[in-house]
Amino acid sequence: MINAVIFDMDGTLLDTEKHLARAWVEAAHSFGYEDFTMEHGLFLRSLSIEFQEKVLKKTFGEDFPYMDIRMLKKKIVDEYLKAFGLEKKAGSDHTLSELKKRGYKIAIATASNFDRASQYLKGAGLFDYFDEENIICATEVAHGKPYPDVYLYACEQLGEKPEQCIAVEDGPFGVMAAYRAGTNVIMVPDLTQPDEKLSKMLYRKLDCLEDLLEILK
Repeated sequence: MINAVIFDMDGTLLDTEKHLARAWVEAAHSFGYEDFTMEHGLFLRSLSIEFQEKVLKKTFGEDFPYMDIRMLKKKIVDEYLKAFGLEKKAGSDHTLSELKKRGYKIAIATASNFDRASQYLKGAGLFDYFDEENIICATEVAHGKPYPDVYLYACEQLGEKPEQCIAVEDGPFGVMAAYRAGTNVIMVPDLTQPDEKLSKMLYRKLDCLEDLLEILK
């Protein structure tokens, strides 16, 4: 029996991943790394900070100035959001509202820290759907995505076993984390589709958030 739904934030509830990936590319190019492509930016989605630096140094060399580029990336994202606004994914309000009406417990499991998560959720008008203690951030656990820690902690906070929870994700590392935690993983693809390996980890793949309500009838 499903009693709770745990959502990823960026790319699942908020249409921010396109800005994050693009900002990685722009920041890297500013430091002379012209071979840093959109594919690299997309690969970093939901990957925790502890792994990002290792991956990028392995790809571009030990001299890759990860922290400097990361800080510039954050600045560029802020500029994008000021220019384009903070967009919600289609159906996010209706889905969250309806789940609460039906009595489901809901939480967020994000790679972001709490300050950023709360800022974005408030900016998008989604913060009030969640109890503050159920906005679970990678900074609260030992390891971020693709490790299962953030989802295991979210289940604990909700008082539910992983198998009683659905996890909603948009990208590979989030799916891996949710699958390893033992939740029922639903992917609503944002910028990329799941490959064969990732598809085997999924309970379902949906075209939009609101399709979740049909599954939970």
